Amino acid sequence: MALVIFDYDGVLADTLDDLIHFGQAACNQLGVNHIVTKDDLSNLEVMSFATYGRACEVPEALIDEFVRISLDLFAKKASPPTIFNGVSEVIQHFSTNHKIAIVTTNSSQNVHAFLSQHGLDSLIHAVYGVDTPGSKAHKIALARERFVENGEAVFMIGDALSDVRAAKEAGVTSIAVTWGHQSVETLMRGEPDYVVNNPHELLQIIER
Repeated sequence: MALVIFDYDGVLADTLDDLIHFGQAACNQLGVNHIVTKDDLSNLEVMSFATYGRACEVPEALIDEFVRISLDLFAKKASPPTIFNGVSEVIQHFSTNHKIAIVTTNSSQNVHAFLSQHGLDSLIHAVYGVDTPGSKAHKIALARERFVENGEAVFMIGDALSDVRAAKEAGVTSIAVTWGHQSVETLMRGEPDYVVNNPHELLQIIER
C-alpha cells in the first residue's frame, strides 16, 4: 500500500480556462489594469492564488482580496470543472489498494464539490486545501503522519514546479504531470523523480 497525494488544479481538474477567466474578473473588480493570460500561470515559482495575483500585477495590499474573489467565483460556478481524461479510472484503481489524499491551494469546499460531481468523493481519504494552515510541504507531511504507519511509499503528483519542490521538501517521491498548467521546461527545473504524460502512466510508477 502507498499514500498517493494529488494536487487538484491542473492534475485532477481542468481549471485553466476558469483560472484565466476568474483571474480577469478579480482584476476587473479590483480595478487592476491587466490582461490575464496563461503565461501568468505557466512560469510561477510557487503555484497559488496569491502568487497568481502578483503575476497579474495586483498590488500587494489587494492580494488577499484577489484570492477571496477567485475562490468565491470557483465556489459559485454553476458546475464543477471537468476532469481530465483517464483520471477517474486511475483514482478508482488506486482506491482498492492505496490511501489517496489531495493537497491543493484551492478550497476544500471546491474540491469536494468537484469530487462529488464526478463520483469520487468516497474514494478520497483527506483533502488539505487553502483552508488548512501551512505550506504544501507541511500538508504533505500531515497526510503522511496520518496515513503512513509502516514506512509505505508516498507519492506527490503535481503539475507545478512548486509541487515538485514541496514533495522534495517533505521527503516524498515527486511525480510531475505534463497535462497541467505549467510547461515541461518549468517542471524540470525542480528535477522531479518522474514525469508522466498521461494518467495511466501513474499506474506503472506507483504499482511496479
